[in-house]
Amino acid sequence: MTNRLLASVAALALTTGTAWADYTLTILHTNDLHSRIEPISKYDSTCSAEDNEAGECFGGYARLKTAVDEARAALDGGNVVLMDAGDQYQGSLMYTTHKGAVEAEMMGRVGYDVMAVGNHEFDDGPEGLLKLIEAVEFPVISGNIDVSQSNILADKVQNHVVLEIGGERIGVISVLATDTAETSSPGPNVIFQNAVDSLKADVAALEREGINKIIALTHIGFSHDLEIAEAVPGIDVVVGGHSHTLMSNTVEGAQPYPTMAGEVPVVQAYAYSKYLGQLTVTFDDAGNVTSAEGEPLLLDAAVAEDEEIKARVAELAAPIDEMRQQVVAETAEPIDGDRTSCRAMECQMGTLVADAMLARVADQGIEIAIQNGGGLRASIDAGPVTMGEVLTVLPFQNTLSTYYVSGQTVIDALENGVSQIEEGAGRFPQVAGLTFAFDAAAEPGARVSDVMVADGMDWKPIDPEARYGLVSNNYVRNGGDGYRMFVDAEDVYDFGPDLADVLAEYLAERSPYTPFIDGRITAK
Repeated sequence: MTNRLLASVAALALTTGTAWADYTLTILHTNDLHSRIEPISKYDSTCSAEDNEAGECFGGYARLKTAVDEARAALDGGNVVLMDAGDQYQGSLMYTTHKGAVEAEMMGRVGYDVMAVGNHEFDDGPEGLLKLIEAVEFPVISGNIDVSQSNILADKVQNHVVLEIGGERIGVISVLATDTAETSSPGPNVIFQNAVDSLKADVAALEREGINKIIALTHIGFSHDLEIAEAVPGIDVVVGGHSHTLMSNTVEGAQPYPTMAGEVPVVQAYAYSKYLGQLTVTFDDAGNVTSAEGEPLLLDAAVAEDEEIKARVAELAAPIDEMRQQVVAETAEPIDGDRTSCRAMECQMGTLVADAMLARVADQGIEIAIQNGGGLRASIDAGPVTMGEVLTVLPFQNTLSTYYVSGQTVIDALENGVSQIEEGAGRFPQVAGLTFAFDAAAEPGARVSDVMVADGMDWKPIDPEARYGLVSNNYVRNGGDGYRMFVDAEDVYDFGPDLADVLAEYLAERSPYTPFIDGRITAK
């Protein structure tokens, strides 16, 4: 066992020396793994075998298995639960190739006790979520989705679950972001309910059963977790996901772990298998939290990889290794595709992808490109660029869509794109062929100004009445991330080349590529 893990668990165990009626529970938790089955680089993309052997990688299920096993062993039969707050699906070639089978297998091998439904569990429709539910032996829950009208999911998703741990019954409730219909593909028969109302109903149901220790396992984002912790009496702990929030008491710039919302500890464990969250909570006999402390464990090279899982992952990766290792280009410097950049401002990866999209269709009379920041899933390091890295950045198998809309519709689209910037929403627009400014302090719907469209080597103000040709990915064109204004566009063609192929070819033509931003998006 690593010295860090021993020290961490030993420190947490100090809280157990309390009155006889107290009950102490250690919550191990993950969220937003996004199919990072293999180790990841410092840029959150798949790490090479060579870099992994050199000790430069993080996470992956083999390390996660070791960390969980050692934490359980260190607690020596103590009260432990392992939870996941959703979004196991989507984000690597493992998901693209195996469509959820690998995620389900690995969760079973590690021994999860419960999982919340994340929005990306719907990326292949209700059928994709059903595949996961039927492949695992633990409950997959979500309280605010009504699936009773779905012939695929009816009676398959529990509102909440009761776990018996160390002779105590622990209630686990859950909610999913209500904009999932915009960020994924749940279909018309999955109906979303208000998160607070749903949680209150499930708390009441559990309390009627005499359960006084209740954990909310959510996929709604850190800011909303703080809100529900204060808005829903009876919630004792919130274990969250969706916003990929870094929480730590030792990492500069991180949110405190836990962050207290009134008397309720709120935790999250970043994303991509880089950390294992570890929170130890002590309850008194009435179910009140009397202490909550811990620290996520960084799954770096100091955590050994479980050899059995490592071998199994290598077996699963074999069919895709040849394609993944193909070098398609070179970059002179790292390309920043971090979500904190690409969901809030012009970012290098957004500029690159939008430029690549527009270059591919410029000869068709298309003038403007819009790429949702949430569709950019990783950075790329300097040096050779492999197809695997490109596919980690753009894992969704989106195609190019071309269409025509009015200038006013373009403005409306930009307003949508910056409407949830405070939440780090994926709808933030990365653009080419136009420039714009926005004021995040203004009211949503009135934030965008100074929209200019390229006019040869010059720029001119957008004309709300004029007709413009646009290119985006097919997800955005079909209304994803709130871009409903594009659903009724004219002269639509949704079946262009795969966006990852477009990016690979664009990079190859400009290799070695030097990333840049040029002021096309400005904040006031």
